[in-house]
Amino acid sequence: MPITCSIDHDGIAEVVMDNPPVNALTVAGWFELASTIRSLGADESVRVVVLRAEGRGFNAGVDIKEMQASEGFDALVGANRGCYEAFAAVYECAVPVIAAVNGYCLGGGIGLVGNADVIVAADDATFGLPEVDRGALGAATHLSRLVPQHKMRAMVYAALAVAAEIAAKSPTVIRAAKESLNGIDLWDVKRSYRFEQGFTFELNLSGVADEHRDRFLAEGKASPPSAPSTPRAPGQAR
Repeated sequence: MPITCSIDHDGIAEVVMDNPPVNALTVAGWFELASTIRSLGADESVRVVVLRAEGRGFNAGVDIKEMQASEGFDALVGANRGCYEAFAAVYECAVPVIAAVNGYCLGGGIGLVGNADVIVAADDATFGLPEVDRGALGAATHLSRLVPQHKMRAMVYAALAVAAEIAAKSPTVIRAAKESLNGIDLWDVKRSYRFEQGFTFELNLSGVADEHRDRFLAEGKASPPSAPSTPRAPGQAR
């Protein structure tokens, strides 16, 4: 299964993405991830969620092969809705979500980490939005959130990217802190992401997106392209 989860005795939930070769998720995978995270947030025994991945990278976005193998726009609409649900599930999770990023974090991966509360990035982590090369747009909303705000959230939670420290706090207070911080956010991340998705759909209606995805698959790339590393936000955990 591409998404698995476990909860330890301290209330630390671990959600793992494992979908070789590049951790690009299918439509079903995005909805499964959303459902998993929402279920954990509703579980009173859970105090913090760690989102990570197996393999060479954190997440390479949507499954281009699935999209090109589907007739019409069903896969496109499904991917849009699935990503929207997964990103929202991370943002709205009742407990803090820590994204543990290794290797590449591209496209939809940016949407996940951009909506997380704390980011722990390995030394080899790279962040990028190659959508323009696939005839799509999206997740700029979330990339723009990879700023010192995450340091502020970590300070409010009194946890510098260590899940155990968060789990040791009062779960009632931590859930209230998460809700209050979302309430004062400068971004309406769901509305702005839907705005971006509208342009992606227009590009698909015009046929431009299909041309780019076909070219990408014809080149036989088994792994995502190198992404320019996004500068770490000041105080961002490593």
